[in-house]
Amino acid sequence: MAIHPTAIVDPKADLGADVHIGPYSIIGPQVKIGRETVVESHVTISGDTIIGERNHIHSHAALGVPHQSLKPPQGEPKLRIGSGNSIREFATVSTGWGDDWECTTVVGDNNLFMAYTHVAHDCKIGNNVVMANCAQLGGHVQVEDLAIIGGLAGIHQFCRVGTLSFVGGVSKVPKDVPPYCRVDGNPARCHGLNGIGLERNGVPESSRLGLKRAYKILFRSGLNTTQAIERIKKEVAQGDETQHLISFIEGAKRGVTK
Repeated sequence: MAIHPTAIVDPKADLGADVHIGPYSIIGPQVKIGRETVVESHVTISGDTIIGERNHIHSHAALGVPHQSLKPPQGEPKLRIGSGNSIREFATVSTGWGDDWECTTVVGDNNLFMAYTHVAHDCKIGNNVVMANCAQLGGHVQVEDLAIIGGLAGIHQFCRVGTLSFVGGVSKVPKDVPPYCRVDGNPARCHGLNGIGLERNGVPESSRLGLKRAYKILFRSGLNTTQAIERIKKEVAQGDETQHLISFIEGAKRGVTK
């Protein structure tokens, strides 16, 4: 373990083996950091924050900072971050606020948060997610595995971003982003399947064909969402990806980007 002499680490903080704390970083008393995690200079980690192993936290990031809601928290605010994440310069991740998320913000494994990204209170981030520079998540946003959010994109609070979806840069996203789709614009609209992402991640051709058929029924048939889902169930082979697309849309509360 290497702690720079200018760093301020509370004696109650729990640091794992081979953790590196850079110059002028501040680590609070409730913080727990897993082994081989690197914290560069001028980083602030505060609150009830647990961070896993082998993360790389770059200069001026702020983790476990209080939520930005004007209301008092509905519990004990917490932040939980997994392993293998890269959190770049000036990124911010808030603790939870409460309500239906048990006052916890959760980040999974192997994600990349580029410079100036923001993850608000009570967000749930999966694994292998990429948020490009200055992308912003409102409170209670859910981002599923392998999603990519372009630079300067803004995701409205309580929205969901589906697995293997791609959100174009500078997009305004006021509704859920369907899994496996590309969305772009202000407000965002669907522009087809994320074919490159599906192929790169080994989704079989048969599943990709099923998704193409489901996409056409959902967004190009003229049917409303309920009618389209019923038609997909009858006419499209129910592979894992198609089943997930259906269940995601059926679970939408804010509506789905079309």
